[in-house]
Amino acid sequence: MSSTEPDALLGPADIRDLAAKLGVRPTKQRGQNFVIDANTVRRIVRTAEVRPDDVVVEVGPGLGSLTLALLEAADRVVAVEIDDVLAGALPATVVARMPERADRFALVHSDAMLVRELPGPPPTALVANLPYNVAVPVLLTMLERFPSIERTLVMVQAEVADRLAAKPGNKVYGVPSVKANWYADVKRAGSIGRKVFWPAPNVDSGLVSLVRRAEPVRTSASRTEVFAVVDAAFAQRRKTLRAALAGWAGSAPAAEAALVAAGVSPQARGEALTVEEFAAIAENKPQSTPEPSA
Repeated sequence: MSSTEPDALLGPADIRDLAAKLGVRPTKQRGQNFVIDANTVRRIVRTAEVRPDDVVVEVGPGLGSLTLALLEAADRVVAVEIDDVLAGALPATVVARMPERADRFALVHSDAMLVRELPGPPPTALVANLPYNVAVPVLLTMLERFPSIERTLVMVQAEVADRLAAKPGNKVYGVPSVKANWYADVKRAGSIGRKVFWPAPNVDSGLVSLVRRAEPVRTSASRTEVFAVVDAAFAQRRKTLRAALAGWAGSAPAAEAALVAAGVSPQARGEALTVEEFAAIAENKPQSTPEPSA
């Protein structure tokens, strides 16, 4: 299914020419850094293990560097773009550079945080160069709303990549780590230098691989209930869980009771717990008692 055109992908000159024609200047507000290296986007597609039968959703396609590489490998690509100018130009870029695959491409002009359905068959993979400033909420939202996504590979700021892939006990383990692990097995999948972007960012980038759990976390608590415990635990991450969860449970003694019932030490801190342990705590949240009438 590969394109027969050797120059179908966008190079540095192509990116700059296209941006100039469109009057596009990458903005920090939207965290825009366009990939200008064809080898890098092909590496991303290989690392993502995109298959010929995959329906890939891409968030923030920009000028189309990664989009074209995905179209070479996947059955279908659905790109979600918020920027008016970029969204307006991308379909024409696909037609011009990969006409034989244009019918396999669809564009959704929207904020990814607002998208609740996508055209065509359910997506099987998410591959994206996510804007640095919204990477984590976009990733978690897509995993929640599209359970058909089995495999994800995102390029994010290196520091964010480390947080997402961190394990319990790691100093950068936190809310993104736990919530990502609710959905998937998460690992670092490589590093990306600064020179493959235009403009070059001030930070390095990292690839994160997320493979959807074969079985969800076993718990009677809902995702919302579990995430509420996670948020409370890390809002005051230096405190013991007995203290950090006092507000969530209603009091420190109530938090201690929930922790003991879940088999977790009240003196532990959130950074030491697995997602399964957070779920156990959520299951044991004390029932609120009604206020006595006067």
